[in-house]
Amino acid sequence: MSKPKVTLATAASMPNLYPDENGLLDALAERGMDPQIKAWTDPDVNWDDAGLVVVRSVIDYARDRKKFLTWARSVPRILNSADALTWNSDKHYLQELASRGLPTIQTTWIAAANNYEKRQVHARFPAFGDFVVKPTVSSGVRDIGRYSTNDLKQRQAAMAQAMTLLGEGRDIMVQRYREEIDEHGEMSLIFFNGLLSHAVQKKALLHPSEVTDRSIREAVVSAHIPTEQELVWGEQIRLVIHDYVRSRLGRDEQFLFNRVDVVPDGEGSFLVMEIALVDADLYEDSTPDAMGNFADAIGMRAFW
Repeated sequence: MSKPKVTLATAASMPNLYPDENGLLDALAERGMDPQIKAWTDPDVNWDDAGLVVVRSVIDYARDRKKFLTWARSVPRILNSADALTWNSDKHYLQELASRGLPTIQTTWIAAANNYEKRQVHARFPAFGDFVVKPTVSSGVRDIGRYSTNDLKQRQAAMAQAMTLLGEGRDIMVQRYREEIDEHGEMSLIFFNGLLSHAVQKKALLHPSEVTDRSIREAVVSAHIPTEQELVWGEQIRLVIHDYVRSRLGRDEQFLFNRVDVVPDGEGSFLVMEIALVDADLYEDSTPDAMGNFADAIGMRAFW
């Protein structure tokens, strides 16, 4: 019996896996698979012969989302699925989840097609406190900036960022920055094949003294044991996500991997920051079992 082939899809600009996934190839091989790494844009790859394709560090997908999704739909066996990659690669999905009762951070959405002038964009910035400007299609924390309303230079920088993104035809979102992120950080729940594998606590990545640059900021993470309440939150989020998937597909779908980022709302509940199904960093070096759990999850799908 031949070993099932598994291809981990990366980006030409980051041809290897995330640093925390060093050892994943060996873990897959130890479980009887034939793994390889290929950039999703590599013209020499025959994706029909790539076996099970697992999307990993495709950090450049936002540069040409249409091309990326066209590629994903052309791959016979890809996880997460092309439909999941489609809706999850544009943060407008947060509107859909909020409409189903999931608590999210208050957001002002600004479409590039509206062709707003500077004064119209500025009128949509918060009047007080810190706020964040980000494109609705982005990877990691690229092109994201945190600004203070009390600092004229930062408001000007926020305006410059917003107008640049809109001028590139990219929709943007403006969110009030939650102080709870500075106090508690974000919590990420990581699921493999629908089961909770591990959780991490992430310190704040954006600081009010910073304006946007286009580099990748590394998260400072530590292992986290979820409380009973946090596990309840995770289940609530999971149910809403799958309700949304059923509304799209007419059936449910099991994700190979799913990272849910939440922050306390300061009133005993939570706010969803992000659902990561595309190029999610899964923090596989945060706990001893995390990488093995992911390799097991891939193996379950590869041997099906």
